[in-house]
Amino acid sequence: MNYDLINNNKVYLQGIVDGEPVHDHDVMDEQFYSFTLRVARLSGQDDLIPVTISSKMLDNSNIKKGEKLALRGQFRSHNKLEDGKSKLILSVFCKELCDWDNVANPNVVELSGYICKEPIYRTTPFMREICDVLLAVNRNFDKSDYIPCIAWGKNAQFVRKIPVGSRLQISGRIQSREYSKQSAELSIPIKKIAYEVSVSTVALIENENVL
Repeated sequence: MNYDLINNNKVYLQGIVDGEPVHDHDVMDEQFYSFTLRVARLSGQDDLIPVTISSKMLDNSNIKKGEKLALRGQFRSHNKLEDGKSKLILSVFCKELCDWDNVANPNVVELSGYICKEPIYRTTPFMREICDVLLAVNRNFDKSDYIPCIAWGKNAQFVRKIPVGSRLQISGRIQSREYSKQSAELSIPIKKIAYEVSVSTVALIENENVL
């Protein structure tokens, strides 16, 4: 097992289970289930974060709607075909269930990965600086997770100048963001949820070969 790849992608969450786990997919003889964890922000809002968990963990736990839950895992991605288009699906893969900690930060993610698209820099109508970055995070079995990240202020100024292929070390939190998308079939917009890492700290890892 490559422990460097494990340390590339670390998540800690604790929150309230927002719905009963439902069967999602099978890998070989192992079943995996998905549910949503409601994680509180300091602002009083909640992030609704999708979680994937093995049936082996469910057999030894009591994950029910409304229950408190703390876990460690990885923020992972896969592509899914929807309406003839490939869509990036994101979820937290649970690797360990933990004891609830009343003083812990309930939403922590640490990533080490490579910029795989040109960063997109912009300013809001209130002149707040934002930079979107797509990070490719390697994991075992020659796979990679593609994680959207959003940097603000000085972090946005820093990231916008870094070339594609550079390796970044990022820490922050996973956030959910609701948006509306116009449907080709319906006259009213459809509400959807996007997931991304809100960056708190970012550093360039030097002496790396550009992809």
